Amino acid sequence: MGNASSIEPTKTIFLDIDGKKEKIMFSRHCGTRDIHDLIAHAAGVSRYAEISLKDSTGAFVSLNPTMPINTQSSPYKVTSKEPSPTTESSNGDGEVFTQVLSQVASQFNNQFSKEGVFKVEEIKTDIATRLSALERKMELEGLKAVEIEKCKRDISDIKDQIWNAQKKFVDFNRLSGETQTPSRDTHIMNRKQTLSTYRKYTLSQETIEYLKQPTFDIWHWEPNEMLSLLEHMFHELGLVAEFNINPITLKRFFLCVQENYRNNPFHNFRHCFCVTQMMYGMIHLCHLWEVMTREDLGILMTACVCHDLDHPGYNNTYQINARTELAIRYNDISPLENHHCAVAFKILSNPECNIFANVDKDTFKRIRAGITMLILATDMARHGEIMDNFKMKLEPEFDYKNKDSLDTLKMVLIKCCDISNEVRPMEVSEPWVDCLLEEYFNQSDREKMEGLPVAPFMDRDKVTKPTAQIGFIKFVLIPMFETVAKLFPVIDSTMVEPLRIARDRYEDMKEKNSMPPPPSQSNKKKTVTEK
Repeated sequence: MGNASSIEPTKTIFLDIDGKKEKIMFSRHCGTRDIHDLIAHAAGVSRYAEISLKDSTGAFVSLNPTMPINTQSSPYKVTSKEPSPTTESSNGDGEVFTQVLSQVASQFNNQFSKEGVFKVEEIKTDIATRLSALERKMELEGLKAVEIEKCKRDISDIKDQIWNAQKKFVDFNRLSGETQTPSRDTHIMNRKQTLSTYRKYTLSQETIEYLKQPTFDIWHWEPNEMLSLLEHMFHELGLVAEFNINPITLKRFFLCVQENYRNNPFHNFRHCFCVTQMMYGMIHLCHLWEVMTREDLGILMTACVCHDLDHPGYNNTYQINARTELAIRYNDISPLENHHCAVAFKILSNPECNIFANVDKDTFKRIRAGITMLILATDMARHGEIMDNFKMKLEPEFDYKNKDSLDTLKMVLIKCCDISNEVRPMEVSEPWVDCLLEEYFNQSDREKMEGLPVAPFMDRDKVTKPTAQIGFIKFVLIPMFETVAKLFPVIDSTMVEPLRIARDRYEDMKEKNSMPPPPSQSNKKKTVTEK
């Protein structure tokens, strides 16, 4: 166990480029290649140029994120030299790549010919590993931009062929009705977005600190920015180092997760980010690294990211009453949560997106069991059972060394984060109520049309915003967060108190809505005349 890694501020380095003064800024997460490319851009040379730095004494300076900070009056002298193209480097790599592509194509054709055996899963891992190595080779050895793009197109074509061929034999979670179809033809390994559209954002120190707060406003961020913020959380908590995650694989994982959240009013990618950010905030607020391992923190964060994957916008009650294939498949037992787990591990089964590819089998087994346990715990049908179990663990004293106790705590934490919107300021939380009611009304309208039972709290003819929230805050949220506050007292002022304020606000709103409208002026005059 240990503290989460601290965040160093962005570094500023001053340069002298042929007598012209320039400055560059980079964070500790930048690699040497990133800094090299940044200086090359400032110097107006290609990224393949040789770059060297000298200080005011003429000594060479190492080009890496730990280089000493200088001042404007003592800039580093920049020397650059463009490489001379050689037939060996340009043609050699092209020949190697062509040979590998030929081998891949040959292997692919043999496996899918009439005489071959269908071994999709076996060759998929092998091909993905080799292609990944080639991608790194292209970047490291500096192929020309045109050659890189051509190679990437060839790689993409092969991946698409493998995916399309596999879809003929694996029809994952395809359901019959339009609104009952969680898989949407299963875009789990068919990324619409590419890493070229995944922009890199430099986070200010203010944003870095704000991201740790429960008051964080999630409405101000675009999808690509949310991806970068998620990436930062995993780096800052030390999870990338803990699981030896390839940073490119982490990006692909988040892209694939984003692709597999639907555009529902409420259960969408922004909700996924919202829940994950709240967990990140609680980790810092409660100093959870003092009572949990980094492996535990990784399980918590990954479960939050995946907890509503491919949510169709219709809850478990609808799935069961409508007898959807999901309900049949999972025997009416948490059909949605089971589906979220299945999609999560379908994504992780793709070597390109498997952020746990570098852990041993026993560790992955623990991770899989932990993530599955936490996602299944988000089914509100289990709320009473989980909370009663947690209260028992608190008496007489909570035992952090007991696995069962720690698992129960983690289940309660993800439940808190999943339904934590009212903990946030009103301007952040209230739009979520509108989104949730819209999703509820969509479901109740469909249930009426299909002759299925309709829950009163989902019926647009019966529910209002205050009535929807008051009971939920009073009987679910406040008691749950008050119980967690017994372990972490800081929760009372930062989370329970905002919930009490939200409860009072909705009760005032309800009272105002129930008051009869004031009599009009015409009615007043009539009353006076009659008297």
